Amino acid sequence: MAKSFELSADKREEAGKGAARAVRREGRIPAVIYGGNEDPVKISLLEKDVIREYHNGNILTTICDMDVAGTKFKLLGRDVQLHPVTDRPLHADFLRVTDKTRINVSVPVTFINEDKAPGLVDEGGILAIVRHDVEVVCRAVAIPDELIIDLEGATIGDTLDSTKIKLEDGVKFAISDRDFAIANIAAPKAEEPEEDEEGLEGEEGEAAEAGEGEKAEGEGEEKAEGGDE
Repeated sequence: MAKSFELSADKREEAGKGAARAVRREGRIPAVIYGGNEDPVKISLLEKDVIREYHNGNILTTICDMDVAGTKFKLLGRDVQLHPVTDRPLHADFLRVTDKTRINVSVPVTFINEDKAPGLVDEGGILAIVRHDVEVVCRAVAIPDELIIDLEGATIGDTLDSTKIKLEDGVKFAISDRDFAIANIAAPKAEEPEEDEEGLEGEEGEAAEAGEGEKAEGEGEEKAEGGDE
């Protein structure tokens, strides 16, 4: 299971676009804590801390132990809004969680034993990934780090579906009414035939010579006709 990480936050009283801009000018980003049948709490976080945990892949899949002016919260990030051009974080939402809180969360898929898959090693096949992550339902404090698919023995034409993933106790797929594809071993792409440049040049040369010959004949006929006049 993923480990928790810690963040420190300040409370903020003002809301609205103007207040949010003022927070960002201080090198912080506005955020909110909600859920747990309690009133929302407006906070601000250091932008560098949010960037670090976001790029570490922690905020949306790992429990955050947050200190807000001396008050402790157990939270899970549910959304980080990014600037459409710079990708800098603009706002974050955090959900209060307990040991019983169940959530939907996307977990990355990891493929192992690629060197033991005949379809990839011996047959020159390609691992075509359909889903890089899969949404599961689980307790917020027990989110899997990854979902593993073992490729040992896989050959060209094999489809690797959700039945290939062994889920931990208490974890279920969000798609529960059917099996679904995660990846497949595809045949290698056929190489396009190379054009014969010499042959092409020869054909073009013959065509050019033929054109010049026709042109010469035409000029001769014109001269002959002119002489008759």
